[in-house]
Amino acid sequence: MALAPACLAGPAPSYYDLMHQAQATAPRILESRANVGMAQGRADQSGVFPNPTGGILFENFGGGGVAPALASNYTSQEQTTLSVSELIELGGKRDARMAVGAADLGVAQARDRQALADFSYELALAYAGAEAAQARVKLNETAVQAAGEDLRGAVALVDAGREAGVRAKQANAAMMAAQAELEAARADAATVLARLSMLVAASQTFTDVMPSLLPLAENLPTTAPPEPAKFLTVVAAEAERDASVSRMDLERARAIPDVTATLGVRRLTGYQQTVLMGGISLPIPLFDQNSGNISAAGSQVVAASARLAAARSEAETGWRAALAQANATVARLSAAHGAADAAEEAYGLTRTGYESGKTSLAELLASRRALTDAQLLLLNARVARIGASAALARLAGNIAFGEGP
Repeated sequence: MALAPACLAGPAPSYYDLMHQAQATAPRILESRANVGMAQGRADQSGVFPNPTGGILFENFGGGGVAPALASNYTSQEQTTLSVSELIELGGKRDARMAVGAADLGVAQARDRQALADFSYELALAYAGAEAAQARVKLNETAVQAAGEDLRGAVALVDAGREAGVRAKQANAAMMAAQAELEAARADAATVLARLSMLVAASQTFTDVMPSLLPLAENLPTTAPPEPAKFLTVVAAEAERDASVSRMDLERARAIPDVTATLGVRRLTGYQQTVLMGGISLPIPLFDQNSGNISAAGSQVVAASARLAAARSEAETGWRAALAQANATVARLSAAHGAADAAEEAYGLTRTGYESGKTSLAELLASRRALTDAQLLLLNARVARIGASAALARLAGNIAFGEGP
């Protein structure tokens, strides 16, 4: 008994519509946008001044006190003090915090752009893979139909005494093999569609896709695109390096002690007098000079600079490799077209010759298999062409194949 689907099934929208929808639903995109929001909030918070501290102090409130005329000093009198203290940051700490917040926001924004480019690349590959899987199902269905026709022709020739009985068995075995490949192709298509659904967090399992990308393989530009002025991976690495430099500046600023200014009023109950108070306090950097954090921040700058150098090298090498791959797919697609056309013509001639008794069944079966292989080769060449173009767009920091027609 067939198992019931886990959720409702339905067709997927086109690649362009799916890419547009995924920007509002895909978990990876939502996480990246949330990271930008967090960085923006921290950047906004970085420029806020410290809150003042209010205080009230009661002295000698437990005893009755001594009359002013008998008191030699004020120590026995009830006293109430109201004060407000404010931390005064020195050494440019606020500016340094704001620089770190702005730098971290730049990192999050660069990573968000890279995440969108990476996602569009993976979605393009998944969508083109789903289109190819469906095309393989159709090719195998055609192969099964052709194998059935071959079997019927072989049986007719055997019945007419023109072929040995083993020929019908060979044709039947070929048809069963084609049927097995068809079932395997259907299973692969279901798997690829499930992965596509999972990638975009679809509420339903896709049953098919629209021919959105594979038709583009024939019309993609064959000229090499210009190398970007800056790759997104390099932009992100530069932002991380700048953020690490800003953190080091902040740690150096934190080594400078801050001043706390206090202003208050004191009420002397016994004398019915109010006096003003004021003062400052300053930590003595005797033990903690923030040297460990400064050293750690310096090491972070070195590490970020190394990552930047690696990102530049990898981006340039990756771009050259992607260009070479894209150029190779152009030649591969052209050769695959020629092979498919030749295989189709050869199969037609072989079938005509078999029906007229001029060619053997083995030749017919081999010719049909060669046709199927050539068609699959052409399909794979189209997928490779799409993948190479999507890889170039990813390295350039663009959405694969743009926003659509």
